[in-house]
Amino acid sequence: MRDNLLPCLVIYLAFLSLFAVLITVRDKRAAKTGRWRTKESTLFLISAMGGSVAMLVTMKVIRHKTKHAKFMVGIPVMIVLQLAAAGLAIWWKWKGGGA
Repeated sequence: MRDNLLPCLVIYLAFLSLFAVLITVRDKRAAKTGRWRTKESTLFLISAMGGSVAMLVTMKVIRHKTKHAKFMVGIPVMIVLQLAAAGLAIWWKWKGGGA
């Protein structure tokens, strides 16, 4: 089971990143045309689940929500926290804490 964890994590992050890109682009188009928008809490949830890097890059590329401090500060903070959690997990395994 452990041997399958890394490939599963990579697949999960790839699909979530693709979803983050698609939902961000769709929200930008909806904003331009006056259609139904994605809730900001949903965008943050997708980021928190692992789509933060893809969402931040997409937002910057398509210039969506870049004037909103809660996104331009909040998502990078999420990225830092996610990297810290991943680093801690790797350190814990390397030190022999995770059997």
